[in-house]
Amino acid sequence: MKIASIRTTIVELPADEPLVGAAVNPQGKRPFVTLEIATDDGIEGIGVTFFGGPLTPALRAAVEGLGALLIGADPLRPEQAAVTLRDAAQGAAGGLYTLALSAIDMALWDIKGKALGQPLWRLLGGARDRVATYASGALMRGLTLAQAEEAAHRLSESGFRQAKMQLALPGETSPEREVERARVVRRALAPAISLMVDINQRWRVEEAIAIGRRLEELGLFWLEDVTQADDFPGLARVAEALATPVTGGEYLWGIAPFRHMLEARSVDIVMIDLVRVGGITQWLKVAGMAEAFNLPVVSHLIPEVHVHLIAAIPNGLTVEYMPWLTRLFEEVPRPEAGELALPQKPGLGLAFDREALKRFRAD
Repeated sequence: MKIASIRTTIVELPADEPLVGAAVNPQGKRPFVTLEIATDDGIEGIGVTFFGGPLTPALRAAVEGLGALLIGADPLRPEQAAVTLRDAAQGAAGGLYTLALSAIDMALWDIKGKALGQPLWRLLGGARDRVATYASGALMRGLTLAQAEEAAHRLSESGFRQAKMQLALPGETSPEREVERARVVRRALAPAISLMVDINQRWRVEEAIAIGRRLEELGLFWLEDVTQADDFPGLARVAEALATPVTGGEYLWGIAPFRHMLEARSVDIVMIDLVRVGGITQWLKVAGMAEAFNLPVVSHLIPEVHVHLIAAIPNGLTVEYMPWLTRLFEEVPRPEAGELALPQKPGLGLAFDREALKRFRAD
């Protein structure tokens, strides 16, 4: 079997909020690059990548340029493909190169699963056949306090057992305002729902410690990305100071920064972003590093693929359910009582919806 061709598309999906209809910018768009890799045996694998924003055309060009180097290669050897592309890019790590590599690697694993007749999660280890998932995207910092409270009430009726909100509020804010918003959301959520809080790197270390201590009364499941992602000593100070678990890793590129983060004991829970880390092959390496440090792993975005990865590893904890990509696929895993059942179809278990690709195509 050999790689015969590749095909890419740019799509722009609505920037809506599918869980409870709490979109901050309902007229906005989210651009993605889709990838299809065809083999001479008739098997086709799919991948997707994003975070390009205005650089999306450049990201598509990177996917096509790297993908062209693999024409004629064995699609069942994703590690060999990664080495080939790394060498061609003169050892590049991060940025458009890593985002492009992720889509290609994803598609290769899809092909491998289809060729072997196995769903990805089983092929990679199959530690469990259901995984916990949490609601994400419905409690964004751009909502008013009243809107956030209403969204929390609606989430309580959705069946989720875990949900995430954002703090580090826009405009003039204060520790008092931050803590009050968390209290309001916590009261509005059903008592059985665990609450996570995402800061998106917006607090200084001292702020994270001071506000984090005041939030401890709420029994948060975790505090996420509390300060700059590469300030590993600073993150370690926060993790040491707080009883609440500290989560981080989504902003790291490739696998090497995770070694530094883990060695510094910067986090209690490791979050891995599939497209920033370099794809499934690299994701699994970071998960193994986290296991060696006795730490659980959680995912960032793309639940349609991350459901396989969290289920495959022994230290997988929960899947972020932010269904931005749902419209692109014919069928996706859906939350049921706070869990996702694993797909049984081979590979990723996903197929692009052809009508959706046409409707949202932006190139």
